[in-house]
Amino acid sequence: MPYPTDHERDRPWVMRTYAGHSSAAASNELYRRNLAKGQTGLSVAFDLPTQTGYDPDHQLSRGEVGKVGVPVSHIGDMRRLFDGIPLAEANTSMTINAPAMWLLALYVSVAREQAEAEGRDVDEVLAKLTGTTQNDIIKEYLSRGTYIFPPGPSLRLITDMIAWTVHHVPKWNPINICSYHLQEAGATPTQEVAYALCTAIAVLDAVRDSGQVDQADMAKVVARISFFVNAGVRFVEEMSKMRAFTALWDEITRDRYGVTDPKARRLRYGVQVNSLGLTEAQPENNVQRIVLEMLAVSLSRGARARAIQLPAWNEALGLPRPWDQQWALRMQQVLAFETDLLEYEDIFDGSHVIQAKVDEIMTGAREEIARVQDLGGAVAAVESGYMKSQLVSSLAEYRRGVENGERILVGVNKFETTEPSPLQAEGAKAIETIDPAVEKAAVTAIEEWRTGRDNDAVERSLTALKERARTTENLFEATVDCARAGVTTGEWSGALREVFGEYRAPTGVSAAPGGTGDPGIERVRERVRATEAELGERLRILVGKPGLDGHSNGAEQVAVRARDVGFEVVYQGIRLTPEQIVAAAVQEGVHVVGLSVLSGSHLEVVPNVVDGLRAAGAGDVPVIVGGIIPPDDAALLTERGIARVFTPKDYELTDIMAGIVDLVRERNGLS
Repeated sequence: MPYPTDHERDRPWVMRTYAGHSSAAASNELYRRNLAKGQTGLSVAFDLPTQTGYDPDHQLSRGEVGKVGVPVSHIGDMRRLFDGIPLAEANTSMTINAPAMWLLALYVSVAREQAEAEGRDVDEVLAKLTGTTQNDIIKEYLSRGTYIFPPGPSLRLITDMIAWTVHHVPKWNPINICSYHLQEAGATPTQEVAYALCTAIAVLDAVRDSGQVDQADMAKVVARISFFVNAGVRFVEEMSKMRAFTALWDEITRDRYGVTDPKARRLRYGVQVNSLGLTEAQPENNVQRIVLEMLAVSLSRGARARAIQLPAWNEALGLPRPWDQQWALRMQQVLAFETDLLEYEDIFDGSHVIQAKVDEIMTGAREEIARVQDLGGAVAAVESGYMKSQLVSSLAEYRRGVENGERILVGVNKFETTEPSPLQAEGAKAIETIDPAVEKAAVTAIEEWRTGRDNDAVERSLTALKERARTTENLFEATVDCARAGVTTGEWSGALREVFGEYRAPTGVSAAPGGTGDPGIERVRERVRATEAELGERLRILVGKPGLDGHSNGAEQVAVRARDVGFEVVYQGIRLTPEQIVAAAVQEGVHVVGLSVLSGSHLEVVPNVVDGLRAAGAGDVPVIVGGIIPPDDAALLTERGIARVFTPKDYELTDIMAGIVDLVRERNGLS
């Protein structure tokens, strides 16, 4: 996005809404409607099977297809997704990480097809492609959980993508280093800046050392690195964070990588404001939260976001409807076009208050960056569990502040008295729901796709991909060959799984400090000890993440608090099948199973665990579940045998633990 001179009105940022669901056809219709409403960029949400490299018919995909995004299984889906949308004129952000190379290869292949159909020069069209692939795998190990491969091979895929795009798609941002999810995982402003910049250092070092980019072209690489940040409601602190971020990025790219062009060193970032900060209780309050958070990244011209996407007011309840997303878009448009925000130079230059906060964040971030570099860099700090444990500890501290009232959440832990909301008068119709038939249709469609393609060409392209993966050669062209041959997302990922292996990241739970000295925790701990004495054994809880949902923050905090009150905790991380959870529960002899699901797949995966326990002779073990679960769904889960359902309004973890002890005593016949 070009920057004007100081005497011109600033151009508005790219306005997006994060969208995609059900199918490529349904999402295409949504995109075209959003563009007609004045949206200036597309932001593609992919479903969890696509994000984790599985096809719709894989066992782990059950209940997840089309839920939190659009399924894209092959080039046919990508064609349909952008039907009628000229890619040479679009600005597309794709929130995709582990399979980012694959999705960009599909996108590039469709752009080539569009050019060929119009008789245009292919290279000329590719040179016009603008947009972003998130492609930040470091934060996936730390927060969001959609990683596939170990850190080393993942960094190689990122490096290959950057090298290829710099030479062939020069306006594309091949990586969007994403501190957004670090904040949702508990990062303080200082940690968010520090860990994002540590990721950038790891990526730029890898590109520089790969030999695929000349030193003279490093400025081009730096100029195409973008960031995706979070903005919370403490907007003075958040704005200061972005000013510190901007200054540190300029410093690092100048001193470490020798970039002399100030424009190439400019921090280019987009924003989605804090979705996990939205509340289920009194959700109408989320509107003002969203607006305040948007101000944090738009008020300061010297560190203003160049792309913004806002969540909808009801995302703590479920998937937003098109009307809800339209409201979020209109918030941006009112700020950009009705106010005088874009008419002035930076209104905070010279503020000693803002500068003091900026200096504080910069000092702390420099210290944390140095600490990570001393550990061997971002990859080593992931593998050792250092960064993960820091985030789990920070989030635990935040949660304690909410529970003891030091941090006020209006409508949640203060000012809870409320009138009925007319915005929720429609009940279940107040959120978007995905028809279960969507998954069946996707499974049928991919079976038909496999029978209608040249399977010999598919096998040749996959063999070539695996052979090249065993070398140090760039993998992008081999991936494009797979895309054009009709390979599926699961097949591409599966081929690289064979070569690179899979990975399970540290959970950070064991290293998190306990909540010592809390009277509530002590009371529950005494009840746990008393129950153990009556039963004659340790109380054990299994915390499980069934399906592909990798948002593990809630599960980790439950595990930490369960440990604090005296439970023996079995927590094996994310992405487990119901069968694996049942097997672990039986083997460990747990007294309760707690499941965490945020992706909307609860009606499919949770009852499977209950049924599996019954089949294994452990039907007396109660199952509880937490997540974004609408009231109607909670009632259905209770009918299916779920003992308790917790949603975001149930924020008192110690009270939840007390309830679990009651449940265990009840199931074991104790008074």
